[in-house]
Amino acid sequence: MNTPSTAAQPRDVTGALSAYVAGALASTPPAEHRELARLHLLDTLASIVACRDLEPAVLARKYALSLSGGAGETTILGTRQRAGLVDAAFAGAMTGHGAEINDFIPSAFVQPGPAVVSVAMATAEQRGASGADLLRAVIAGYELAGRLPKALGLNNLRKAGIANHGIGPVFGAAAAASALLRLSETEIDHVWTYCAQQASGSWQWLLDVEHVEKAFVFAGLGARNGLQAALMVQAGFRGVPNALDHPAGWLRSGAFAGGDRDLDYLVSDLGRRSELPLTAYKRYPVGGPTQPAVEALLSLLPRLSGAVVEAVEIEMPGRWEAFRDAAMPALNLRYLTAIILIDGRLDFVSAQSLARMAGDGAVRQMMDQVQIAHDPAQEAAPGQPRTESARVTVRLQGGEAVTAFIPHVLGFPSHPMSAAHVEAKALELMEPALGPARAAQVVETLRNIEAMPQARGLIDLIAR
Repeated sequence: MNTPSTAAQPRDVTGALSAYVAGALASTPPAEHRELARLHLLDTLASIVACRDLEPAVLARKYALSLSGGAGETTILGTRQRAGLVDAAFAGAMTGHGAEINDFIPSAFVQPGPAVVSVAMATAEQRGASGADLLRAVIAGYELAGRLPKALGLNNLRKAGIANHGIGPVFGAAAAASALLRLSETEIDHVWTYCAQQASGSWQWLLDVEHVEKAFVFAGLGARNGLQAALMVQAGFRGVPNALDHPAGWLRSGAFAGGDRDLDYLVSDLGRRSELPLTAYKRYPVGGPTQPAVEALLSLLPRLSGAVVEAVEIEMPGRWEAFRDAAMPALNLRYLTAIILIDGRLDFVSAQSLARMAGDGAVRQMMDQVQIAHDPAQEAAPGQPRTESARVTVRLQGGEAVTAFIPHVLGFPSHPMSAAHVEAKALELMEPALGPARAAQVVETLRNIEAMPQARGLIDLIAR
């Protein structure tokens, strides 16, 4: 978790951020940052392909098309349908978070990919931007999406009832759009004030069962509001100048006073230290904190062949009750355990299936045999980064017990995926929809993204 800075607060947060975004397309980010941006771009596009036909995506497309009257100029990602720029970006973002498979920043509690990438792709298509420009805009978007919640203070946001997931992506999407629209520093100064006015989202998303409201808060809201902020300023809107530094401005309001606010984090080493190495991948189509237990169960399957399971015990750190009792299938560890043991694998569709969780008698019976418990020994020490781990014990008929402990899942920032791992995951997600040849073409195209004269070629590759 972010800790308060003891250094003097910067005098010009607004100016530093505006200069950074205005200069993003002309910058030369380190090769490591460009490679990570490439991989997160691939990971997000693969998520969009895989989630295209899930309900959040279908509803978002229907809504976007209804607003645009079917006569828009921007492609809705994953399809050949077109809508207005903002509407298409909104639908693309909702699709990207249609299931629990896209990337996330655990230290900021945000999921940047769906909003930032959808807005960057939509704006790049409209502007005829190159692959290199797209990549640099995505880098800028991830920086703002990850830095903003930590600057406001994670504890401050929770106490205020404001969801980080609806805050960071607004600024991240606005940064990506502003860069590609080539707004000036002065114009971007005004973009931030319209982002502050539209930064929203509450922790009420935890009550969502169907992943539709969650997709809106985590992705659609940020994409729509951030892109609108940039477009409004491009159209001539002006607002409070230097808003991020004004003593009566949003960043310095009473809701974020004291606590763990750290405004210096917004601009500290901006352009040199990146949020991208702090961004995690989800190996499995389930919520981040459930990933270690899922991996442990999958690793135990060969030892369970033909055995009768009598009970399963899962010990984990953090908010364990939320994942014991979650009404959303992809977050409910008892449900995920049941389908893994019954099916002998984890299926993308079943992991999201409300119908199966509610109506499959065998699943309900197995869920009753699963216990989730808190393990204080797995908690990170004070001041250390959050951990995601799990110990799973499966008790078999006859008294035998088998156990697996997963201290981390490959993809967490402390144990990042390699390029080969990310590409393999992307192929796994895309091949059922696009076929092996076209999925491989998407991967190969992303390897050479900086040589693409026009980034819109990626849009055609994933369309169906």
